Amino acid sequence: MSPFFVMSLLYGLTFGQTASLCAPSEYIIHVEKRECAFCLAINTTICAGFCMTRDSNGKKLLLKSALSQNVCTYKEMMYQTVMIPGCPRHTVPYYSYPVAVSCKCGKCNTDYSDCVHEKVRTNYCTKPQKLCNM
Repeated sequence: MSPFFVMSLLYGLTFGQTASLCAPSEYIIHVEKRECAFCLAINTTICAGFCMTRDSNGKKLLLKSALSQNVCTYKEMMYQTVMIPGCPRHTVPYYSYPVAVSCKCGKCNTDYSDCVHEKVRTNYCTKPQKLCNM
């Protein structure tokens, strides 16, 4: 084996575990209102990826703060607003959603993040779809 290969392998094993793969990722949100004629498919970015975390076997011996799991979450975000087409006049046709600008590994903040991964797929349309590219 070449010395370069061995050094690369050692570097990867040493520092690869500490590297996080948490970054903005493309995602499509489907939005509809009961009163409106269409479902809007919105192209946006969310935070997604891998964050290093440890699950301790000594859970009863450690402080609760030492057991927190890091998740890929927003470091910086902005909100954009779109108008859902086909809404009657008495309905507010606007929908605001977060757009990930940058991400970080940290504790999940329930003020702006869904911290539970649900197994039921809820991101779909039941009405005709319109695409919104932002």
